[in-house]
Amino acid sequence: MGKTVLVTGAATGFGRGVALGLAARGHRVIAGCQIWPQVWELRQAAAAAGEHNLEVIKLDVLNGIDREKAFGFEIDVLFNNAGIMESGPIVEIPMPVFRSVFETNVFAALEVAQGFARGMVRRGGGRIVWTSSVAGLVKVPFDGAYAASKHAVEAICSAMREELKPYGVEVATVNPGAYRTGFNDTGMESMDQWWAQGERVVAHWPVRELNHQHDPAEMIAAIIDVIEAEHPPHRTVRPAAAEQMVRREQADAWEGRI
Repeated sequence: MGKTVLVTGAATGFGRGVALGLAARGHRVIAGCQIWPQVWELRQAAAAAGEHNLEVIKLDVLNGIDREKAFGFEIDVLFNNAGIMESGPIVEIPMPVFRSVFETNVFAALEVAQGFARGMVRRGGGRIVWTSSVAGLVKVPFDGAYAASKHAVEAICSAMREELKPYGVEVATVNPGAYRTGFNDTGMESMDQWWAQGERVVAHWPVRELNHQHDPAEMIAAIIDVIEAEHPPHRTVRPAAAEQMVRREQADAWEGRI
C-alpha cells in the first residue's frame, strides 16, 4: 500500500532521487524545494518522466510561512533531508557561518520534525527519517561545523525515538558517506568565500580533491528501503566501508590519549 511521503531538500541529491524513486514506486510524494526556480525545474522533470504521484511545493525549511503551509499535508513519512555544509577549521570559521549550519541542519529541521510529529502523534502513527551523516558519528577535521550539526541530529533523533515510541511514531536516521551528489565538493569549497578575508593561524584543507566518492544510487535505494520497510533499522550507514570505519573509530575513541 502506498504511503504519503514529504521530502525536504528535494531539488537535488538524495532528496531528488528519493522523491522521484518513491513516486515511481507508487507512493504519493510531496517534494519540497527551497526556491521557486527549483520548484519549476522539478515539476518539469517529473512531468517529463511521467511521474503523476509527485507534487512539488516551495519549502524553504528556514521560512516559517513555508513550514506552516507544508504542515497542512497529512503524511505517513517525513524524509527530513534538507541540509547545508560549510567547511573550515573550527578556530577560523566565522561564527555567522557556523550558526548558519545549525540554523538549517538542526533548528529548522527540528521545527519541521516537531510540526509533523505532532500530527503523527494525534493520528497514532507515522515515521520520521532524518538525513544524518557519517560525519555525525566520527570526527571530521576541517568540517567540524557540519559534523557538529549532525552529531546534534543524532542526539535529537535518539531522544525523539524513545519519546515518540509510545505513540506509534518511529524515528530513523540515514547516514551517508561520500557520494557524488556535489554536496561534499561544494561544501569543501565553501570556505573559499571567507578564507582570504582575515589573518589565518591554522592551515587550510590539506587535501581538496574528492576522488573516491560513490554512486548516489546506492544511498538512494537504501533510503527508499528505510521509508518502505515495516521494521527498518534505527541507523543505516552506507557505503559498507563507511560503516566499518565508523565502528573502528568509535571503538578507538575509548583508547585514545591526547
